[in-house]
Amino acid sequence: MPPHPLLDFSRTSSVSIEARLDRIGRIFAAFRSQDSGCVSYGVRLADGERWFVKEAVTRDARRSLDRAWAFHQAVQHPAIVPQVHRIALRDGWAVVMPWRDGEVLYHPAAHGSADRTAPGSAMARFRVLPLPLVVRAFERILSAHLAVEDSGHVAVDFYDGSLLYDFAARTMHLVDLDEYRPGPFILEDERLPGSTRFMAPEEFVRGAAIDIRTTVFTLGRAARLLLDSGDRERAWRGGAARLAVVERAARAEPGQRFASVREFARAWRAAGGS
Repeated sequence: MPPHPLLDFSRTSSVSIEARLDRIGRIFAAFRSQDSGCVSYGVRLADGERWFVKEAVTRDARRSLDRAWAFHQAVQHPAIVPQVHRIALRDGWAVVMPWRDGEVLYHPAAHGSADRTAPGSAMARFRVLPLPLVVRAFERILSAHLAVEDSGHVAVDFYDGSLLYDFAARTMHLVDLDEYRPGPFILEDERLPGSTRFMAPEEFVRGAAIDIRTTVFTLGRAARLLLDSGDRERAWRGGAARLAVVERAARAEPGQRFASVREFARAWRAAGGS
């Protein structure tokens, strides 16, 4: 078989990754204003294949992308967009992922709730979908985190900016899970990266244990925010039984939460049938 124009080269040092992508295909999208310290490209090859290529351009982003590569080697799930190849650059790496259609539910560049509540925004349109579609999307997130749990990893920096929803296919994808890491671990910094709307209290305490109960908290918050009609958490759509499950998952004290994602998932599914 002839070499694949993107997946069969592993190093570019004489030109930028952007210039190399321009040679092997057509860049049809570029994402430059990212607070992650990465620049990303959508590239279409001559045969019509579409790929997503992410390059780390800061020291912290390079460290994060190294962590992400290890995570993706350990965790596979249909909802998690995989990193399938990486390319050595003059200073760091670029990673290659299959392109997925969809819209990210929140853009950090919006700085606040504007991008969640503005008419026509991805999150606003997601929140008015029929409830069964929203529940199905959350349960796909939950299923992916069962695979994360089984691999011995914990969620870090998961939020609605990690959610890529394909409104046409009605399918949820998970992207940018670059800070996920093996757990449990002890927090050595003042706080972990992430959105305060999704973060557990221990993620702000140096010396705290970060474990699967922290992931349970994050998933509880995700359910609470996705199954609400608005952004003030006053219009829960999921019923009283599910709300009780979500509230337990997101308790401040880790010992009062579900002990695992699997336990949370069982309770969630049982509440849905009540």
